[in-house]
Amino acid sequence: MKNVTRKDTIFTLLDQDGPFATRENIPYRRIFSSSSRNQVVNLKNTHLLNRYLITRDQIFELLNVSSFPEIKKLIENEENRKAASRRAYSLLSRMFGIAGSENECLVAIKNYSRTADGVIRYLKRAVFSPYSSYLNMDNKVDAINDPVELLLITFDDRYHKKARFEAKRKLVLMQLAAAIEQRERETGIEKKFASFLDFLNNHVWSTEAKIGEQEPAFLLSRHSPEDFSCREVSVHPWDWVPEEKDKPLEYGQKKTLIKRLWFHSRNKKTPIYVIVRKKEPVAKVLKLLRKGEENPDIAVADELGLMGVLDNITDVRIFQKHLVESAFRAGSFLTQEDVSDTLEGGLSYSGNIGSSANTPMLKFFARMGGMRVEFIIHTNKTFLNYIYQRGVAHREYEVNRLFKSGVAELLFPKEIYFLDLSSIKDELLHRFRKQIETEK
Repeated sequence: MKNVTRKDTIFTLLDQDGPFATRENIPYRRIFSSSSRNQVVNLKNTHLLNRYLITRDQIFELLNVSSFPEIKKLIENEENRKAASRRAYSLLSRMFGIAGSENECLVAIKNYSRTADGVIRYLKRAVFSPYSSYLNMDNKVDAINDPVELLLITFDDRYHKKARFEAKRKLVLMQLAAAIEQRERETGIEKKFASFLDFLNNHVWSTEAKIGEQEPAFLLSRHSPEDFSCREVSVHPWDWVPEEKDKPLEYGQKKTLIKRLWFHSRNKKTPIYVIVRKKEPVAKVLKLLRKGEENPDIAVADELGLMGVLDNITDVRIFQKHLVESAFRAGSFLTQEDVSDTLEGGLSYSGNIGSSANTPMLKFFARMGGMRVEFIIHTNKTFLNYIYQRGVAHREYEVNRLFKSGVAELLFPKEIYFLDLSSIKDELLHRFRKQIETEK
């Protein structure tokens, strides 16, 4: 069973191998048709009858109808459709706690639609870029923000199966986006992110530097022909001018730009390459899908994070101590939770589908100042392995987790998009591996 549909959640509605699959024709044109009877039998056999009843009741309430045949009448009556949309906007706004005027509610739901479309566009642009033309969305579905209009498409036999599936997929993604946005409002993530940045600028990084000031440098590395792991690495300022600087790189050599901040500890200046992030809604939706979870409280624990890269393990330990001392200076105790440290050997278990246990790093959550922030710390060498090593590189990891979790198949089923995902996975990995090893 796919990871994404291992439980009874809304994701089962998208499973083209399950009882809620989008068929060639709408099965509810006649109440007592053979297809309707077969549907009930299938639901009982897969223990999804309760999911069907929940979904059916939600559809009827949202559309203000009492039977499936009434939906066909609604499709044919524009005035009734508009009334159903107005009613649905009000109900959905209350469900997700959207405060404000009617226009503010419309804007919020339009943003959910934008996030839903953004998930598909991101996958087309990034992981599936060589096959993006296969995954184009129906223009009508792409343009619609109204949940009622999308829902009615799924019951409208004038639309092709692909369009009806995409309307259903968009509704599911919109529901995830709405749940994420509600959680962000309730947890005050924007305010926490601003507080985190203030903490870093005021207490962690050197106050000798202006906010945003960085020192450009590059890592010159040599990689193993066996697995492209980093064998040796040296750090050079960006204006380094020996003759070797302008020589073409050999196979197995990499030149990686890093723009570093710095901090002072015990009168020593220590440089650190930093990526601070607040996980965006599209990334959060994909994480919910990969984990097969509807609830962002369970699945998205790492929405605030920092990745830091230091020259060596000694500097990593100095930074850990400096971080604790910085929190004290900011008036807060700091504790490190869920610590996983494989920088000096050993393997850590990763519960993430498609992730590699061969990626050395220091990973922990820092609880401080009312926040819980994920820190991932690398040395130069482990950071280069995270980018370039075979079977470990993040671009390969992204492909693996998307396919192994079942998300690729769920969002782009073969019978609709005509892609053999098993062979595509291998081709994508080969393509990204070639880019990693040959790009300058």
